[in-house]
Amino acid sequence: MDIGAKIKELRIYKNLTQEELADRAELSKGFISQLERNQTSPSIQTLIDILQCLGTNLEEFFTGTASEEVVFKKSDYFEKIDSELKNKIEWIIPNAQKNMMEPILLTIETDGETYPDNPHEGEEFGYVMNGSIELYVGNKKYKVKKGESFYFTPNKTHFMKNSGKTPAQVLWVSTPPSF
Repeated sequence: MDIGAKIKELRIYKNLTQEELADRAELSKGFISQLERNQTSPSIQTLIDILQCLGTNLEEFFTGTASEEVVFKKSDYFEKIDSELKNKIEWIIPNAQKNMMEPILLTIETDGETYPDNPHEGEEFGYVMNGSIELYVGNKKYKVKKGESFYFTPNKTHFMKNSGKTPAQVLWVSTPPSF
């Protein structure tokens, strides 16, 4: 099996650049490039991380058959911490990129925010589980507190900010998957 070619094929199918895949997997663009050209081999854990970012797993990758999972545990989550923006994204459904919607658990520290997301197709839904956030959609700002939800069409640049005194935790669902 040509692992590099298969990873490249999956990456292109998911409309990701090498840089985007590298960012999601917390690897360098150069490593992804070398991997796709079979100039290097990933460790098993690195391969698992890359495949998760591509919406698949080891079994599907090597056998071509998918096993349907219904219940997921914390140990199944994939997380990315952005210390500069003071947030943590947890993909709570593994391989959600292949689904119609992609739920994440977002934690924003005090004075933290998310990276501005450019307009795209689909819909966005969120439920604030703890703390409060400011939701920016285009030129408008909305205050969303614990126990409240939001829903919008992402046809304008949008992001969240935590100006509160405690960390905010948001269940955020995007369709189609965009994280």
